[in-house]
Amino acid sequence: MAYEKHDNFLFRIGFGGVDPSESPRAKRWGKRLEWPMLFLALWIMVDWYMRSQNLGTERSNLFTDWLIWLGFVAELTIMLLVVQDRGRYLRQNWMTLVIIVGGLPAIWGAHSFYAGAIRMLRLMVVVGILFKVSRDLRSILARHNLGTTLLICFIFLIISGLVISTLDPAFDTPWDGIWWAWVTITTVGYGDIVPATNEGRLFGAILILIGICMFSLLTASFSVFFIEKDEGEIAIKEQQNLERIHHLENRLERIEAKLERALVLLESAQNRPVDVTSEQGKTTRGD
Repeated sequence: MAYEKHDNFLFRIGFGGVDPSESPRAKRWGKRLEWPMLFLALWIMVDWYMRSQNLGTERSNLFTDWLIWLGFVAELTIMLLVVQDRGRYLRQNWMTLVIIVGGLPAIWGAHSFYAGAIRMLRLMVVVGILFKVSRDLRSILARHNLGTTLLICFIFLIISGLVISTLDPAFDTPWDGIWWAWVTITTVGYGDIVPATNEGRLFGAILILIGICMFSLLTASFSVFFIEKDEGEIAIKEQQNLERIHHLENRLERIEAKLERALVLLESAQNRPVDVTSEQGKTTRGD
């Protein structure tokens, strides 16, 4: 049910992707294009930062505009070639059309228009692509209560920061406490902010031990996830091998049945009585 709400939200904002009822070929291509589009989304963020800081030249900005625009055109063209219902794909991914059409002024050199609307549209694309990937992330976090464990760690981190900021005078603000709790619970320990009282040091020692335990749990959860993934792939290969073996057994049984019938026919032909009269007649005519 949660995944249905997730997909419906993506459909409404124009990032529906491949419909579940599409062909396996379209689903495969949709998966293949996820990572290139994710890298393109990351480059959009880098480009957005460079433009906001005036770090790029006019030529590099034009090259980036063409690269991003061609990336969306290539994705839309490939998917329209492999999907069965093109109209449905366009309705579910209308934001891609908006990006392509809206990006034309940018590649034509209309940077004044690009600086506002088109930049925001590209950032919308980043959000949409991250939402697509978020379903896979949610499936990972749902295993072995990994998401719940991370949430508990985050809540404990915030509480620890607030506690140390009221317990020790070396921390001026709760943000200092949260920062100290973060570097302490991860056992990094930058040392830029340290407790000045015995109570604060005792709390820090307890927090270090809790951090070691928490990261041990997280490491175990990630290890189990990757092990299960490998075991799943091995199980699929074993199932395929069993199906091949079963197919070979069926073929061998059919071959054995044919051989048995051939042997029966051969034995019956060998045991068939010979007609002596006809053989004598043939001998007489030969004489």
